[in-house]
Amino acid sequence: MSAALVVGATGTTGSRVVAGLAAAGVRVRGASRRAVAVQGTGTGAEVEAVPFDWGDPGSYGGVLGGGVDRVYLVPPPGTADPAAVMLPFLRRARDEGVRRAVLLSSSAIPAGGPAVGQVHAVLPGIFDEWAVLRPSWFMQNFTGDHLHARTVRAEGVIRTAAGEGRVGFIDAEDIAAVAVRVLVDEHAPNADLVITGPQALSYGDIAAVLTEVTGRTVVHQRLTREEMAGRLAAEMPAAFAGMLADMDRAIAGGAEDRTNGTVERITGRPPHDFRTVAEREAGGRV
Repeated sequence: MSAALVVGATGTTGSRVVAGLAAAGVRVRGASRRAVAVQGTGTGAEVEAVPFDWGDPGSYGGVLGGGVDRVYLVPPPGTADPAAVMLPFLRRARDEGVRRAVLLSSSAIPAGGPAVGQVHAVLPGIFDEWAVLRPSWFMQNFTGDHLHARTVRAEGVIRTAAGEGRVGFIDAEDIAAVAVRVLVDEHAPNADLVITGPQALSYGDIAAVLTEVTGRTVVHQRLTREEMAGRLAAEMPAAFAGMLADMDRAIAGGAEDRTNGTVERITGRPPHDFRTVAEREAGGRV
């Protein structure tokens, strides 16, 4: 019996992919550092929690085999060189029977670009069936445990170096819905899929919606690229912080000011707008 492996099964998209696969009747192996069980949706599909750490090759064997022929890949967080640990695992996965790989990347990083872009570039050479999901910035950055969400709750402030640049923010539920379809459909896209929400919004627009939904004033504070990099470096390695600050600067220049129809084309329904997600997730938390 075939199964799908979800690496990063307790994360923002991974937990939702696990639930979506289980709802589709797919046997799931959910891999995470602590092997925490992730709930399915009551369909009876088996969801097995297994320990996995990108930095520990000794954990690789426990997640492969046993019918696993598809894998959803969330790169190791906070590293500027994920290819160093991901590529050996991917080649081993291929050798142990995985035929389809779906990689989570970013709309800001093309094939051959920095960080996960290096994995993207070689994925088609490892697997005959593949897809790279390149979502825009997550709406959950303002409602979950991201730095922006924490400063919104603690201070009523979103700090970025993005200026008035706009972003097609995307709901993690929509990313997961695309991932599930790409994993279970008969034919893989063999392509990279940029995924956006229905509107391109500035961080000021996001702050205004959060203010209306929560009843608490939220503002956007503009930082320089250097100020943003320094702030992020308190949370993560400096090289990765610098890369994210550069992405903010690119947003300010219009790099993410776009929307598309990927969610509806793949799932058959339109993507959720930010107000809907804020009312669903942020109203009672901020």
